[in-house]
Amino acid sequence: MENSMIEGVSDNNVLYVDSGASNHMTSHGEWFRDTKDLKTPGFVETGDDTAHPITQIGKVPLSMQDGQTKYLKDVLHVPTITKKLVFVGQMVEQGLQVTFNPNGCFVEDMKNQGKLIAKGKRNGQMFTLDVNMPKVNSMLFTHGKGVGDIGIWHKRVRHVNLQRLKLMEKQNLVGGLHKFETEEVMLEVCEACQLGKQARHPFPVQTTPVSSKPLEMIHLDVWTTKTKSIGGCKYYVSFIDDHTRKVWVYFMKHKGEVFQHFLNFKAMVEKEKGVSTKCLRSDGRGEYFSNEFNEYLKEHGIQRKYSCSYSPLILATLEHKCPISVITNVV
Repeated sequence: MENSMIEGVSDNNVLYVDSGASNHMTSHGEWFRDTKDLKTPGFVETGDDTAHPITQIGKVPLSMQDGQTKYLKDVLHVPTITKKLVFVGQMVEQGLQVTFNPNGCFVEDMKNQGKLIAKGKRNGQMFTLDVNMPKVNSMLFTHGKGVGDIGIWHKRVRHVNLQRLKLMEKQNLVGGLHKFETEEVMLEVCEACQLGKQARHPFPVQTTPVSSKPLEMIHLDVWTTKTKSIGGCKYYVSFIDDHTRKVWVYFMKHKGEVFQHFLNFKAMVEKEKGVSTKCLRSDGRGEYFSNEFNEYLKEHGIQRKYSCSYSPLILATLEHKCPISVITNVV
């Protein structure tokens, strides 16, 4: 590669149009956006047999003469190279047409009816492109990513969706907002949006009981209080008959007492109603799954059903019954 300077032109921002290069490349890391590291190390070899390491690859925005911003894709960041090269082959792949004549070079957008978007000068046997780098505010950079990174802007404007972000840019609703390409997308999924914006369909409202007779289904749940009772109890277990919606509450010092209170409750209500308990419904927490509890349910033919923990809409029968209207066995 020739290292001579072009007379009267500052080499700092000169872009050389080259049809023999392998890729777009530049030494200006601050120009890049949407960068990614190479899977395998790479080098660019110049005419003096010097190997220059490639540190990353990304897109570089260029301000065209029509006021629009175009992005050179797959640009190599080569910190030690002295020239900034624009490869004709890559521009053609982006739908651009590059022509050369004694007056200079011309870049036309074939996707926009051959509109002239940039032109360059001829300096001897070399051609330079007349484009400008968009002004960059150093406060907006984050380790090699420019102000135009749509992922960074997505976070700056409180995680607005990309369609709304592009609309804000199109209608000039935010001062200094970068111009984005129509097809531009974020390279990484926003984890905060995945966790914070998930929604679910409403659960159907059930106004009538599932069961048709008393004790066909008993809802069971364990609650915790912030303050211990005079007797030292911090927990209580509630039993709700699905058919009558009647509630029984037993206070406990330990969660391990659930099974014993269930035995007491079962003996009392079956004696009172003259029917057997058919089904016990609870969430999947551990206090309901002791071996002793499981074996007892199997032995007496009591079916067990489960609901999701921490889902008030599913546990509506229990949640709507708190505070409790009927309290027994207070200790």
